[in-house]
Amino acid sequence: MEARIAIAPSTPGAADGEPDRLRLGIEEAVSRGGGANVPIADADGLVWLVPGEPELLGATLDAHPRIGWVQFPWAGVEKFTSSGVLDRPVVFSCAKGSFAGQVAEHALMLMLACLRDLSRQARTPGWSRTEPRSLHGRRVTILGGGGIATELVRLLRPFGCRIRVVRRHPEKVGVSGGTPGTPGTPETSETLPSSALPAVLPETDLLVLALALTPETRHIVGAAQLALLPPHAAVVNVARGAHIDTGALVEALRAGTISAAGLDVTDPEPLPDGHPLWADPRVLVTSHSADSAEYVARMLCERVERNVGNLRAGRPLEGVIDPATGY
Repeated sequence: MEARIAIAPSTPGAADGEPDRLRLGIEEAVSRGGGANVPIADADGLVWLVPGEPELLGATLDAHPRIGWVQFPWAGVEKFTSSGVLDRPVVFSCAKGSFAGQVAEHALMLMLACLRDLSRQARTPGWSRTEPRSLHGRRVTILGGGGIATELVRLLRPFGCRIRVVRRHPEKVGVSGGTPGTPGTPETSETLPSSALPAVLPETDLLVLALALTPETRHIVGAAQLALLPPHAAVVNVARGAHIDTGALVEALRAGTISAAGLDVTDPEPLPDGHPLWADPRVLVTSHSADSAEYVARMLCERVERNVGNLRAGRPLEGVIDPATGY
């Protein structure tokens, strides 16, 4: 099957945040995948680089009904799922899973930073010893069962953690084998349904959020969930800020309900100057920097190349979005 692919916007550099080098990289990826770079009027596939603007995408698809596949450059597509644009008879795919490597590394870093009280140490302008806590043998609960969770489970192998993955789907995530709590051996990960979250939280030392943002997962961690965690627990979020009720998080830290938080994402985002989370020495905020622009561009181009090849060969596409679930 021929794959004729257009890139939107049609004029290089026309969209904010679209460096020419990214567009050129995608054009090269289309060619490597065996496709042809064509104007949008001649395309049957579309790489959508316009940040947001689902209404514009809908109008574009209505004007060009021969387009049967749209590739998004982001893993999270909540703005598009909530708009209804994905209800069209078009296959939509996103970059979910593509950026898992760097994001999982970042999650591991935040976990260690919380346990080692790194944020407080970095803010103390003098010699100040603290008692570190080890990651070895800790009880880790991961919300979400996608690429980030899978990669994080792999990274946690040497620490002998007891890992529980809480997700919507029943498919198991992680590795098997090993001796619980034994350094250097993988711990068996347990995959549980979303309904198990209240039972799991009291047995959690580190809660990691790595799931898609949907209406069902917005504020999945609020006052009730934070209250179920033990006081020594830490919360790490590398997904979307709106997964956590920020007001409830501030109050839980103030009350000592939890011990620390590592946040790559916040709600609101950017976090405003003067927000209480900036001043709390138990909180480490990394300003949505879990993955680098170079890494994102490289992984996106690899995803486009493979999907163009899949389209030509009639194989399933990677990262297909299910409009019913929103990711």
